[in-house]
Amino acid sequence: MTGTRSVPLASLLVLLLYVFTSHAQLTANFYSSSCPNLETIVQSATQTAVGNNPRTPASLLRLFFHDCFVQGCDGSVLLNDTPTFTGEQGARANRKLQALDVIEKIKSTVEVSCNGVVSCADILALATRDGVVLSGGPSWTVPLGRRDATTASLNEANINLPGPSSSLSSLITRFASKGLSLQELVALSGAHTVGFAPCRAFRNRIYNDVNIDPIFANSTKANCPVSPPNGDENLSPLDVSTPTAFDNAYYTNLLSFRGLLHSDQELFSNGSADSIVQSYAASSSDFFTDFAAAMVKLGSIDPLTGSNGEIRQICSTVN
Repeated sequence: MTGTRSVPLASLLVLLLYVFTSHAQLTANFYSSSCPNLETIVQSATQTAVGNNPRTPASLLRLFFHDCFVQGCDGSVLLNDTPTFTGEQGARANRKLQALDVIEKIKSTVEVSCNGVVSCADILALATRDGVVLSGGPSWTVPLGRRDATTASLNEANINLPGPSSSLSSLITRFASKGLSLQELVALSGAHTVGFAPCRAFRNRIYNDVNIDPIFANSTKANCPVSPPNGDENLSPLDVSTPTAFDNAYYTNLLSFRGLLHSDQELFSNGSADSIVQSYAASSSDFFTDFAAAMVKLGSIDPLTGSNGEIRQICSTVN
């Protein structure tokens, strides 16, 4: 009996080793010798960017999430198209990406002190954390050591990135494919406590969904005409209560059926995520704790480490 059970146990150990390899290769002190002032430099540059544009934290969160969900956290979303590949910025879910210039500016600042040392992928991870903190959200230790991809994929972006009309079951499947649980899905969705979305992303919800507060729907229609393309790019806040503050109002809005996107309200619509939404609406500290932990896990999805990839000199182009 011992012999017959040793094989699956060995297989399990190999699987666990594979799953946690990426986590082990990223460390908080990765640049302690090669770029000791990195976090101070990034924090200062991010603070300047947020001061210039309060929407920057939300834009950074979107960039980071959309980077990690396609090829892993490798800075591929930052790449412009080249003659050899069509990048991710033209994907349906990546229309109107913002803060690409912010990452480029931070990278150039870092290069002055630490030339050719720090990846664009790591700069994006740090700036995203700093943007959340500057908006009033939680902080967390960012594991570092990612390297930059030398290619990107429009097709993978279109396949992997969830859209604003996604169902709960579709969201669960997409997140599970990246090793993220239902609770982590709900916690990470709380990033929508900051930022804005264009009319084209929520038009169908405010005119056709039934699980929506009618007063909220009517007030939102004022900035989003029923017939496209009229008003397609008109913006409305994802969190109508506190659109630039990182708090748990996103979840209290869902309880009142005031989620702007269909995919947001799916988290509270008589489904398996309802109790998690209720818990975060009741406790901002629980949300902050779980969000920080989920961001660390998100940032550990399939990074390039060691000799894989490269350290880009300019984030938008390969060396």
